[in-house]
Amino acid sequence: MQAFDYQTPASVADAAKAAAAGAKLLAGGQSLLPAMKLGLAAPDALADLGRIGDLQGITVAGGVVKIGAMTTHATVAASADVARAIPALAQLAGSIGDRQVRHRGTIGGSLANNDPAACYPAAVLGLGATIHTDQRTIAADAFFTGLYETALKDGEVITAVSFPVPQKAGWQKFKQPASRFSIVGVFVSQGPQGVRVAVTGAGPCVFRATALEAKLAANWSAAALQGATVPADGLNTDLHGSAEYRAALIPVLAARAVG
Repeated sequence: MQAFDYQTPASVADAAKAAAAGAKLLAGGQSLLPAMKLGLAAPDALADLGRIGDLQGITVAGGVVKIGAMTTHATVAASADVARAIPALAQLAGSIGDRQVRHRGTIGGSLANNDPAACYPAAVLGLGATIHTDQRTIAADAFFTGLYETALKDGEVITAVSFPVPQKAGWQKFKQPASRFSIVGVFVSQGPQGVRVAVTGAGPCVFRATALEAKLAANWSAAALQGATVPADGLNTDLHGSAEYRAALIPVLAARAVG
């Protein structure tokens, strides 16, 4: 690993200044540090967000679950407040990676990285969440823009994510057994923003399965998805499965998530 300057900003404003000066923001480090070890990333400076208290914590009020960007997956999974408000979200957080990853990885880091097989993007898009930054708020539908790409501007810092509490929600993941990333993962919800079905792992970026949403809007039941299909066009093919295989998994997992 190459030499780099290590910074520990004490506030969001300090982190933004460091990022504006060229530092790479470090959240849990579960993607960035391995990339650096492999020589795939070589930042001259890292700004560690771990000491910024304002970026951590969970609140539930007014029908909204708000999670600070530096809150770990393990903290979300263990939160009784999250489990009461959105059980599927707590379930999803508890299924990410292994124990070490869950205790280091953060929701903000996951969203900023936007790995095509990450779990959290499915919950954010599937619940119609709002991403808060130091500059603005971004609706989930506008946040994920492509393979490892988001609507974040250079130097913009995610501070929190707000999830509207749904009437119903579910999560199912067909995982790669070694990495525990989603070969396909599906998050479904029925709530303030209507019926939403978000899919991760299947394409270059998390996306909504609108045809399945229409079926569930008419009849929220697993039976409504019997015989449903999703086009394989544009989906991923790799050693874990073909595009056609992933397309076939999507309605199956959606039906299981509905229960």
